[in-house]
Amino acid sequence: MSSTSSSTSGTIRDTVRETARETARDVKEAARESGKAASAASGDIQADLQALRDDVTRLATQITDIFAAKGNVAWSRAKANVEGVVSDVGAKGQEAIDAAHEVSDKVIEAIDESLETRPYTTLAVALGIGFLLGAMWRR
Repeated sequence: MSSTSSSTSGTIRDTVRETARETARDVKEAARESGKAASAASGDIQADLQALRDDVTRLATQITDIFAAKGNVAWSRAKANVEGVVSDVGAKGQEAIDAAHEVSDKVIEAIDESLETRPYTTLAVALGIGFLLGAMWRR
């Protein structure tokens, strides 16, 4: 029995060794396959990240375009308002100039009429006004 027992022990040892070798090969093969799968997944993740970056860039460009368009509309509206105000100011300025001309014409007419009807009184008033303006000018 000892020879059978030793032969059975050897066979069992050989079987265990062979099984261990096969298991080690299977583990190495599984590790290689896992590495390949991880590399493939890494490539997919990189591609997905690049697609996400591209999408964010497009979105930022679209938002910029929207703000630019809204800004252009607001600028055009403000420009039109400013042009309207400037036009109104120009018209009011012209009205003021016309009114000043009218007043100066009326004053000249009043002085002419006063000179014809009361020449000495008009001369005295003019001298008084001249004296007052000269006194104010010196100060």
